[in-house]
Amino acid sequence: MAINTSKVVVGGIAAGVVLNVIEMASNALLIGERMKAESNAFKAGLGDAMGAMSGGQIAGYVIMNILVGMLIVWTYAGFRPRFGPGPKTAIYVALVFFAFGMVVTSGYMAMGIMSPGLWMTYSAIWLVNLMLAAMVGAKLYTEEGSPG
Repeated sequence: MAINTSKVVVGGIAAGVVLNVIEMASNALLIGERMKAESNAFKAGLGDAMGAMSGGQIAGYVIMNILVGMLIVWTYAGFRPRFGPGPKTAIYVALVFFAFGMVVTSGYMAMGIMSPGLWMTYSAIWLVNLMLAAMVGAKLYTEEGSPG
């Protein structure tokens, strides 16, 4: 059965909104100041590494998260025939994205931009964020002629 592209877009936008809301909230309330302090320490007095973001930069992150949301739902659509519809398959997809993201961001720790403690906190937030986003996107994804 073919992937329902319109549902990938709808579910992906919803998943992207979840990613954006949790990311913005966690940066504002939980790890933003710590990330700024560690990034500035890495730059060793060369200026503010994480100054106020411009509107264009914020828009870039919002768009990127919506694209990631669409990729999550597209991957869910591919996993669905093999693992069945529902939250369990959405969690599998979230774990794939989590593993990939942690491999990529572990370089921040290796370079000294993030301490191991901050990286672990970031990782835990990212895992929860991906799981919630994947479940929301999966809930909205259906295939033609399928009840859900």
